[in-house]
Amino acid sequence: MEENRTLEKKLNRVAWVLSIIVFALVVSMRRFKVDSSIDFSFLPAVYSTLNFVTFLLLLGGFYFIRCRKDMAVHRKFMQSALITSVLFLLGYVVYHITTPETLFCQEGSIRYVYFFLLITHIVLAAVILPFILFTFIRAYTGQYARHKKMARWVYPLWLYVAATGPILYLMLLPCYSAP
Repeated sequence: MEENRTLEKKLNRVAWVLSIIVFALVVSMRRFKVDSSIDFSFLPAVYSTLNFVTFLLLLGGFYFIRCRKDMAVHRKFMQSALITSVLFLLGYVVYHITTPETLFCQEGSIRYVYFFLLITHIVLAAVILPFILFTFIRAYTGQYARHKKMARWVYPLWLYVAATGPILYLMLLPCYSAP
């Protein structure tokens, strides 16, 4: 694909709008609850699995671009990682607007580990979304050198967020049924 800066500028505006909407939605979902007759207690397992799949897809995408130099397969892995991330986000929001918050119930030093992972996960997840989109847009518009330059620091952060999500879920799992 030929480099297209005009399309990039338009898509960057869309990325900023989407990022702001998602950020506002995630911040506000703790403030209001939707009364639902559907039990969404199954969703943390689903969206944590989607996060883990995203992690695996990111590793696969890295492998195919770095080790195999196969841009077509890399593109498919990265597009799939973006799709699973969107599905994760939808499940996460639905769960948190319909279900009371689950508090971490473990005692001892594991609390420090949990809260360190939780805080870094939340901060990076909040910050990384627009940069994931910008990195994707640069590849989509044929700006591969700029894509690669940005992906060098966006990729490890996205990988960290995708890995720590399921870890946090597993750490919180005993607390879902706790009184």
